[in-house]
Amino acid sequence: MKPYPQTRKRTRRLLLVINPGSTSTKHALFEEDEALFEVTLSHSAQKLSGFNEITEQFHFRKDLILSDLVSRKVDLNRISAVIGRGGLVKPIESGIYEVNDKMLADLRKGLLGQHASNLGGLIAYDIARSLPAAKAYIVDPVVVDELEPVARLSGHPAIERISVFHALNQKAVARIHAEKSGKKYEEMNLIIAHLGGGISVGAHRKGRVIDVNNALNGDGPFSPERSGGLPAGQLVDLCFNGRYTHNQIKSMITGKGGIVAYLGTNDFKKVYERASEGEEKASQVIEAAVYQICKEIGAMAAVLEGKVDAIILTGGMAYEKDFTKRISLKVSFISDVYVYPGEDEIKSLAFNGLLALDDKIKIGTYS
Repeated sequence: MKPYPQTRKRTRRLLLVINPGSTSTKHALFEEDEALFEVTLSHSAQKLSGFNEITEQFHFRKDLILSDLVSRKVDLNRISAVIGRGGLVKPIESGIYEVNDKMLADLRKGLLGQHASNLGGLIAYDIARSLPAAKAYIVDPVVVDELEPVARLSGHPAIERISVFHALNQKAVARIHAEKSGKKYEEMNLIIAHLGGGISVGAHRKGRVIDVNNALNGDGPFSPERSGGLPAGQLVDLCFNGRYTHNQIKSMITGKGGIVAYLGTNDFKKVYERASEGEEKASQVIEAAVYQICKEIGAMAAVLEGKVDAIILTGGMAYEKDFTKRISLKVSFISDVYVYPGEDEIKSLAFNGLLALDDKIKIGTYS
């Protein structure tokens, strides 16, 4: 009798994830969908002051990552994908993109601005090209743009509505929820509210975010650090009353607006503690935040013509159960509400990288 042929066991693949921030570089190693380790390398202001441009930090940050991997005796030849955080490239549709020459050029020159996230694709590409079988990708940068043409009109041709939102987390949570529901993301209509330092509420129709508030530059609900939409006429008066500089006004909108402007803290947990201790102002700000978020969710329900399969709450603020409960009570008439607290960018990047390796997601070409 002939022995049964033995099935050759596939070597479990490694995925390296790289997420550069303003003062740190995070990287993690995954074996398939299992995180082996995650590291945050902090960079002092003094150390970074020696670099005039973000791109000058390329070798410094890349060498730190490689040194850490070597110290952990990682077999680099087993790495099948290196996934970097998407930077400020030109507006693109959602998805995972293999890093190519055009993308490298746009990241190097900072097409839409200089930010540490631009280094994600650059470092991913440089590491991947030195390995025998690895490819480099970026996933869902904040400039993902799938807006419907009607959503771009602001009310004046001098100002166009643009898409800047928490694309990486929103898209990852959407796919996770779809998988749990036994459906494909591209088959569902979802409203996803990312509740963090900035707040973005997106209308996801069959895999595309057809409308979303600009979470960076002043649109939608106020957040711990951002003012959200302000009355335009009063804002104009504020700009020209002679008391504030251009940078001070910008800071009021992004960085020092919202909850921190009202209460002097951007720590939402502390805001809740103050409210529980009887501080009326803290309670009022929480209620106003709930109110504005629900209004935005209602607006996106109208965008989707009431055909909403689920409302999803995510981001750091979603850890406060009372907060998500209040929102749910106001909007559950639209659809069932699901809560996925936190924002794990590293896991989101790895999740998309694994989908690409398994041919479960279309890989885009940047042009």
